[in-house]
Amino acid sequence: MFVSGCLFVLLLRSAAAWAGSSGGDELALLSFKTTLSDPAGSLASWNTSNRVCGGSWSGVVCGRRRHPDRVVALRMNSLGLGGRVSPSLGNLSFLRSLDLGNNSLAGRIPPQLGRLRRLQVLNLSVNALDGDVPTALGRCTQLWALGLRSNRLHGGIPDEVCALRNLVYLDLGSNHLSGEIPASVANLSSLQELRLGFNTLSGAIPPGLGELPNLSVFYVYFNNLSGSIPDSLWNISSLTFVSFYGNGLSGTIPTNAFVNVPRLSFLILSSNQFHGQIPSSIANASSLVNFQMAYNYFSGTVPSELGGLKGLWRLALVFNSLEASEPKDWNFMTSLQNCSQLQTLELDSNNFTGELPSSISNLSISLQKLGLSGNQIFGGIPQHIGNLIGLQTLALESNNLNGPLPFSLSMLQSLQYLSLWSNNLWGNIQLIGNLTRLQYLYIGYNSFNGSIPTTMENLKALLEFDLSRNYFTGSIPSYLFDIPTLTHELDLSHNLLEGPLPPAIGNLKSVSFFHAESNMLSGEIPSTIGECQLLQNLYLQNNSLSGSLPQRLSELKNLEFIDLSSNNLSGQIPKFLGTMSALTHLNLSFNNFSGEVPTFGLFSNVSAFSIDGNTKLCGGISELHLPPCSFQLPKKKKVLVTPIVVPIVATIIILLFLYFFLIWNKKRSTESPSTTPIISHPHLSYWQLVKATDDFSTENLLGAGTFGSVYKGKLHEDGDETANLVAIKVLRLQIPGAVKSFIVECDAMKNIRHRNLVKIITACSSIDFKGDDFKAIVFEFMPNGSLEEWLHPDTNSQPGERHLNLTQRVNILFDVAYALDYLHFHGAAPIVHCDLKPSNVLLDTDMVAHVGDFGLARFLAEGCSTFQLATSSMGFRGTIGYAPPEYGAGNIVSTHGDMYSYGILVLEMITGRKPTDHSFEGVLDLRNYVEMALNSNMTDIFNMDLPEDHENNCENRRRLDSQILLLKLGLLCSVETPSSRMTTKEIIKELHVIKNALANKEEGST
Repeated sequence: MFVSGCLFVLLLRSAAAWAGSSGGDELALLSFKTTLSDPAGSLASWNTSNRVCGGSWSGVVCGRRRHPDRVVALRMNSLGLGGRVSPSLGNLSFLRSLDLGNNSLAGRIPPQLGRLRRLQVLNLSVNALDGDVPTALGRCTQLWALGLRSNRLHGGIPDEVCALRNLVYLDLGSNHLSGEIPASVANLSSLQELRLGFNTLSGAIPPGLGELPNLSVFYVYFNNLSGSIPDSLWNISSLTFVSFYGNGLSGTIPTNAFVNVPRLSFLILSSNQFHGQIPSSIANASSLVNFQMAYNYFSGTVPSELGGLKGLWRLALVFNSLEASEPKDWNFMTSLQNCSQLQTLELDSNNFTGELPSSISNLSISLQKLGLSGNQIFGGIPQHIGNLIGLQTLALESNNLNGPLPFSLSMLQSLQYLSLWSNNLWGNIQLIGNLTRLQYLYIGYNSFNGSIPTTMENLKALLEFDLSRNYFTGSIPSYLFDIPTLTHELDLSHNLLEGPLPPAIGNLKSVSFFHAESNMLSGEIPSTIGECQLLQNLYLQNNSLSGSLPQRLSELKNLEFIDLSSNNLSGQIPKFLGTMSALTHLNLSFNNFSGEVPTFGLFSNVSAFSIDGNTKLCGGISELHLPPCSFQLPKKKKVLVTPIVVPIVATIIILLFLYFFLIWNKKRSTESPSTTPIISHPHLSYWQLVKATDDFSTENLLGAGTFGSVYKGKLHEDGDETANLVAIKVLRLQIPGAVKSFIVECDAMKNIRHRNLVKIITACSSIDFKGDDFKAIVFEFMPNGSLEEWLHPDTNSQPGERHLNLTQRVNILFDVAYALDYLHFHGAAPIVHCDLKPSNVLLDTDMVAHVGDFGLARFLAEGCSTFQLATSSMGFRGTIGYAPPEYGAGNIVSTHGDMYSYGILVLEMITGRKPTDHSFEGVLDLRNYVEMALNSNMTDIFNMDLPEDHENNCENRRRLDSQILLLKLGLLCSVETPSSRMTTKEIIKELHVIKNALANKEEGST
C-alpha cells in the first residue's frame, strides 16, 4: 500500500513536470493552432512529428542555455492568420515575446495571457480583436512593450495597465476606446511612447503626464479631448513627437512653452480651438522640423523667430486669423530664408494683406509647396518667384493679385499644381506652356486675354484645366483636346471664344466634366462627342450653336447632366435622350427645337428637364401645358376633304365668334380676358384662380409677405379630373412697390431655369369681380413648405414632427449655393436675389431646396463683371437681419449682398437662432454672437434640435467639427467688406469638404 502511494505521487510529479516542459508548450501551441485559419500554410510545420524546440516549428523561438526546451518567443507577424487568440497561450510560462501583429485575428483578448509573468513584449496590433483591454494584463509585470493598435477594442484604459512600471511603449491607437485618459498613467514612470490616437477618448489631458521624465512620443490625435494642454507637459525635456490633431483642445500656448523642449521634432496642434499668438519662444525648440497649427484661431503676426528653426521642413498655419497688414509684419518670410530644409509652407486662409515681399523668392530651393490662397494679398506675383526651382505646388488663389505673370514663373520646371484662380491677373498666359509637368492648372476668374496660346500644347501631363471667366478670344485650339492625361475637368466657360467646337473633342475620352458655356461658339455639335465615353457633365449653354443634336450623344452612357440652353439648336428632340439611364438633368431651353416632346424616361419627370422658350414644340406630358401635336393628312386625301371641311370650319368659327362676343359684352364689367403668360405657360383667368383656391380661403393660405399672400390651389387640366397642386402668389396692389415687384419677378423668372429655383407656371394680370386690378403668379407647389417652417416650427407642431438632421441641412445649403451660383454666373445676365432668407427657400417632396420669391431681384448691368455692382433705385432692399449692411447705407446692389444673406442663413441653420432674435440687443447680432462664441470655445450655441449620438463619441466629434466648419463658413460669407466675402464656387468647394467629413471620408495626417 505504501509503495503504491509513493508511485502515485511520483507519477503526479512526472505529469506536472511534463506539463511544465516542452511537451506542455507543444500542447499549448497545437491547441492554439486549432483555433486558427492558415490559408498560406505558414504553420504546416507545427505537428507532432517534429520537436517543438527542434528548430523546425515556424515562428517558434526556444531558449538557449538555461531553458533550451522551452518556448520563449512566438514571431507570427503578417502571416495572414485568421481565427482567435487561444487561452492556451497562457500556458507558455517561459514566453517573453508574443507577436501576432498584422493578421486577421478576431474575438477577445484572453485574460489567460495575464499568467505570462515573464512576458516582456505583447504585439496584437492590426487585427480585428474586440472587447475590453483585459485588466489581467496588469499582472504581466515584466511587460515593457504593449501594442494593441488598429483593432476594435472598446471600453476605457484600465488602471491595471497603468500600473506596469516597466512599460516603455504603449500603443492603443485606432480603436474605439472611450472615457478619460486615467490619471494613473502618471505611474508609468519608464514610459517613452504613449500612442492613443484615433479613439473616442474625452475629458482633459491629465497633468500627471508631466511627471513622466522619459516621455518622447505622445499621440492623442483624433479624439474628443477638451481643455488646455497642461503646463507640466511643456517641461518634459525628452519630448520629441507630439500630436494633438483633431480634438477640442483650447486655450493659449504659454509664452515660455518651448523653452524646455529642445528635442521637440514634430508638433501637431491642428484642428483644435487654440487661440492667442504663436509664442516667440518657438526659437528654443531648435530641433523642430514639422510644425503644424492649422485650423485653429491663432491671431497676431507670425514671429520672425521661426527663422531660427534651421531644420524646419514643414510649417502649416492654414485657417487661422494670423495677420500681416504692414510690411514689417512680413519679416517672418525673410527669416524663413534661414530654413534651408523647408519643403512645405502653408499660410492659406488667414488675414494676410499687402504685397508679397520679394524675400519670398529667396526661400529654400528645397521648397516644394507654397500656399498663400484665401488671403487679401494684392500687388503682383514676385518677379523672382522662379528662384524656387523645387516648387511642385503653388497655390495663390482667392487673393487680389494683379498684373501680368512674371517671366520667371516659367522657370518652375518641377511645378505640378498651379492655382491662380480668382485674382485680378491679366495679360497672356503663354509662359505657362513651359511648365511641362503641370497636372493641375487653375487660372479661372481673372482677366487674362488673347488667344489660347500654342504653348499649351506642351502640357501633356494635365489632369484638370480651368481657364474659365477670363477674356480669351479666338477659336478653341484642337490640340487642347489632345492632352491624353485629362481625366477630370476641362473648363473653358465664360470667355469670348468663337468658332465651332473642334471634332477633336472626341479625344477627351477620360474627361468627366466639360464646360464651354457662355462663349460665342457656333456651328454644329460635332458627332465625335460620342467618343467621350466617361463624360458625366456637358455644359454648352449660352452660345450660338446650331443644327440638330448628334445621334452619337446616345453613346455617352455615363452622362448625367446636359445643358444646351440658349443656343440656336433645331430639329426634333431626340427620343434617345429619354432612354439614357444615367441622365438626370437636361436643359434644352431657348433654342429652336420643334415637333413632339417625348414622354418616357427622363421626359416623364417635369423637374428633370427644361424645354422653355422652344415655341414650336408640342405634346409631351401634361405638366408642360404644350399644345397637342397635329399630323397632316396625305395630299390626295386633303384634296378630297377640302371642299367639305372648309365651309364647316368657317361656319363654326363665325358661330364661336358671335358667342364669345355676346359673353364678353355681358362679363366685361367683371372680368378681363387679358393674362400675362410666362413663355409658353397656360393662360389663367381670375375666375380659374378663385375656383382653384376656394375663393382664396384662409384654409388654403400658405403664408403672407410684404407684397402679397400665397395660397395653395388646385388647377384642373381640360378634360382631366385630376387636379394639379400649385402655389398662387396674389399681389397686394395697394402696397407701394407691389406692381414693380410683380414685374421684376416675372422678368427674372421668365429666362431662368434650374433645379434649385422654384418653377413658375404662369402669371395672371386681370381684374377681380369688383373691377379692381388683380395680379398673381402661379408657381410649382412645394409640399414640404419653407425652410422657415422647419427651422422654427410653430407651437402647434408636435415635438420632432419637423426635424432636419445635419446632413439634410448641408444638402439644403448645397442646393441654395447651386441656385445662387446659377443666378450670379450662368444666366444671360447676372441676377441678384436681394431677399434670401429661410421663408424664401422651399422644399419639395424629396427635401430638395428651391429658392423662390424674386420680387426684389435685380439684374446686373449687361456685360459687366460679376464683381462689379449695379445701381439700385429702390433704396434699402431685403429683410432686416438678412440684408447686408451696405444696403442699409444706400449702397449699390451686388452679388456680394446675396453672399451676406447666405452667410446669415448658414448661421441660423446651425444655431437655430433668427438674426432678429429678441436676445440680440445693442451691438450684438447673430454674426457677432457666433464669432464671440467660437472665440470663447462655447459649444452650446449649436442648434439643440441636432441630437448627439450618445453611443458614438467619434460620430459626435465629427458632427461637432462639421458644425464648427459651417459656422466659420457662415462668418466668411458675412464679413463686413463685400469684396472679402466668399463666392458661390468657394462655398460649394468648402461644402464638399464638410460633407465628406460628415461621411467619415476625410483623412487626417499627423
